[in-house]
Parts: sequence; structure tokens; C-alpha cells
Amino acid sequence: MTSILGKKIGMTQIFIKGGKIVPITVVEAGPCQVIQIKTLEKDGYEAVKIGFIEERKRKKMPNPIKGIFKKAGTQSFRVLKEFSMDGLNVGDIIKADIFSKGDIVAVSGISKGKGFQGVMKRHNFKGGPGSHGSMHNRAPGSIGGSSSPSRVWKGIKMAGHMGSKRVTTKNLTIADVRPDLNLILIKGAVPGAINGIVEIRHQRKIRMSNQV
Repeated sequence: MTSILGKKIGMTQIFIKGGKIVPITVVEAGPCQVIQIKTLEKDGYEAVKIGFIEERKRKKMPNPIKGIFKKAGTQSFRVLKEFSMDGLNVGDIIKADIFSKGDIVAVSGISKGKGFQGVMKRHNFKGGPGSHGSMHNRAPGSIGGSSSPSRVWKGIKMAGHMGSKRVTTKNLTIADVRPDLNLILIKGAVPGAINGIVEIRHQRKIRMSNQV
């Protein structure tokens, strides 16, 4: 499965035939370098570890991480991630041109943190009446029975921390690839804030229509 690490630059839009506007997320994808090859015999599973974003202050890294770069003979990177990919060797460079226009991808990232939020924003509760002194405008309402079960059930939707979780958006279409700038243009929105790290994984390939 083709995969790459990238940084979310922001959103823009493009025009297609008929004057329709298509929202686009711009991702700076790579270049990434293969740092380590995991094998079934030695590690118990097969994977490829790649690095993204050069890190100059190697002296501040933990010793086990330093050893990975020293053994690979490569520069140090700030972001490391393992993917399931074949046909790669240590030192190989992965660039944006591994994807092409029309590819269907899944993009994973850490969603924007929204802090402590109430039930209306966090769980889309309807809320109570907004007038006549109801005093129940944005409150969650009853959360458990009195005599039975005399406790609050597990999993009740309540107020709490929202966001800052790993989110994956599937079935996104690549609108364009610009290898000279290391950019991938993805139709629609992807998880995460601007400058957040995202993972782009290939799903399947379809025949492009005249829409994107």
C-alpha cells in the first residue's frame, strides 16, 4: 500500500468545467526517507519506517532514536512513522509523485483540539426551550435513574474534552500532484490544523471524470 507523510498547508479552491468550485486541501507531501525495514524474522512483523521533516538537534534525541539514524546512515528526522509497503530499501526517498491525479486515498491526522465543550457542541444535543424561563437552554438533562439503577450508565454522552484525537477520512480524491513543489492537492477537507502532520495512504484507483 502506497503511503507518505505530509504537512497540511491549508485550503484553497479550483474551478472545473462549468464554473463549479471545488474545495481543495494542499498538503506538502515528503520528501520522506526510509529509515528502517522491519522484518518478520527479526521484529515479528513487516513494515517500513520512514522519516519526515529534518531534525538538526540530534543531541536532544533519546539514545534509542539516535541509534536508528546511526545504523541507517541517514540524517535525523523529527517525525517517524511505520507503514506497510513493499519494494523499498533503507535510504530510499519517497516523494509526492508516488501518487497521481485521480487516486483514492485515506488521510489520517490529529483533529483540532476544542477544549472542554458542552453536550450541544460535543454530541449535537438539541437543547431545551430558549424562552419562558425554562432554565434548560443548553443543559444535558437527566443522566440516570433514581431508584433503578441508582447510578449513571457507562457511556452516557456528557460534556467533556473534545478533539485532539486521531481521525481518518476515507475515499478522498487527489485532484492534482505537483512533484516539483512536493505538493498534493486533495479534494475536500482532511483532519488536523494547519501545519499538522498527516498520513496519506492509497486506497484504490479510479478512472478520472471531467469533474476534477
